[in-house]
Amino acid sequence: MRDDTEDPNYLMANERMNLMNMAKLSIKGLIESALNLGRTLDSDYAPLQQFFVVMEHCLKHGLKAKKTFLGQNKSFWGPLELVEKLVPEAAEITASVKDLPGLKTPVGRGRAWLRLALMQKKLSEYMKALINKKELLSEFYEPNALMMEEEGAIIAGLLVGLNVIDANFCMKGEDLDSQVGVIDFSMYLKDGNSSKGSEGDGQITAILDQKNYVEELNRHLNATVNNLQAKVDALEKSNTKLTEELAVANNRIITLQEEMERVKEESSYILESNRKAPKQDRTSEGQALSEARKHLKEETQLRLDVEKELEIQISMRQEMELAMKMLEKDVCEKQDALVCLRQQLDDLRALKHELAFKLQSSDLGVKQKSELNSRLEEKTNQMAATIKQLEQRLRQAERGRQSAELDNRLFKQDFGDKINSLQLEVEELTRQRNQLELELKQERERRLKNSRSIPGKSSQKPEPKMDGKHKIQEENVKLKQPLEESHRLQSPPVDEQDQPLLSEEPQVCQLCQEGGSLTKNVCENCRGTFCDACSTNELPLPSSIKPERVCNPCHEQLMKQYSTSPA
Repeated sequence: MRDDTEDPNYLMANERMNLMNMAKLSIKGLIESALNLGRTLDSDYAPLQQFFVVMEHCLKHGLKAKKTFLGQNKSFWGPLELVEKLVPEAAEITASVKDLPGLKTPVGRGRAWLRLALMQKKLSEYMKALINKKELLSEFYEPNALMMEEEGAIIAGLLVGLNVIDANFCMKGEDLDSQVGVIDFSMYLKDGNSSKGSEGDGQITAILDQKNYVEELNRHLNATVNNLQAKVDALEKSNTKLTEELAVANNRIITLQEEMERVKEESSYILESNRKAPKQDRTSEGQALSEARKHLKEETQLRLDVEKELEIQISMRQEMELAMKMLEKDVCEKQDALVCLRQQLDDLRALKHELAFKLQSSDLGVKQKSELNSRLEEKTNQMAATIKQLEQRLRQAERGRQSAELDNRLFKQDFGDKINSLQLEVEELTRQRNQLELELKQERERRLKNSRSIPGKSSQKPEPKMDGKHKIQEENVKLKQPLEESHRLQSPPVDEQDQPLLSEEPQVCQLCQEGGSLTKNVCENCRGTFCDACSTNELPLPSSIKPERVCNPCHEQLMKQYSTSPA
């Protein structure tokens, strides 16, 4: 089974694709460089020269060969001559090309036509008109040629962008016949090598297309060189044969000349003998003479034919020598082109290795980034789980806070009224106690006066006095019990070891144990009785906003509590 790569249709399709890609690169590079240059282009501009070379290869693709004496001749001038029949405006270009004196070959006329059409900015229009008439192109192109397929229409569409370019060419004195149409890939390779990473894939594809096209062109050039070498060998053989035939013809001419000299001698001898011979012999001699003349005429005609054939052989030999020189020149040009193409192919291979190395490094970077992304995703998942746990804790704390607020509200609702009622009772008891203390004080002063006025009676009646004193102390204890209970509800409990020793007698200072006529004050915190020296301080209490008089031990205790409490 034959490989697909050896299929002619596959090879032609591959050539069409490579030529189309080269046309895209050439047109794009020409437009960009011309816009950056910002001036009228001339024939020395390198991207413009490469564009014409690419267009020449596109027009030559699949071109039918015309057989001549010098071999097969492929020229794209024939299809271009048809444009003036399709577009009348192209007649002026065709006439100008035919009138140029320096053009001797159809290839040169075709190159001049392309340049004039570009100067008119109608190259795209002419190519579209030519491609649309495939029935006319079938006379010049094979069925699977580029001009007969879709790639030709694509290239014609790309040529529209060249209308923004201003070009000016001087055709006189320019040698368009002997130019070598070899594509220089160096400018496109530089462009592909300097491209950024964002355009890497497109440039790699374009470079690979260039590489495939160069390899294909290299194969075709090798085949062409082999064919030309075979033609040179055949021409050398035919030249040797013609040389031998020419030598044979020269020998034959010499032989004929000798025979003519001999016949002339014989004819002169016969004439002389006829003059001398009698009349009877003249008739026989006349017949012999006529035969000799007829034979001379035939020999003369044969000599003319041989001379004519010799002239033809000489002209053929000159044409063959000219063809040999042209073939040698063509072979030299093809060899130079092959050297250039091999160098470009080496550049392409080096660029391919460099791109492969960059691709490997980019793959390594992508792998590292993917690993980093996976680690970041793991950390993100861990953070998300932590955030979920924190949210759950937050919701639990919120629920606890709400429940605490609800309990607080319920506590306030349950015990608010009780606290208010207890505060009212405490105030009422405090007022009663103050009143009783005042009455007790008055009674004490009154009894003291009575004891001073009647000293004898004091010794006789100690028991009633003690009885009244005990009664007052019992009443004081009864009053202090609900007061201490309310005080425990409002203020924190006082430690037993820090609590001062309170005396049961309210008339005596419970701290310094001094009595007598000193002024006694009641501590609003512990409700004890103290002298002025032991109750000089005032502090705000939980039961009242205003500062109240407190004893020295309660002052120290309350200051400790206030300093340690957060509020």
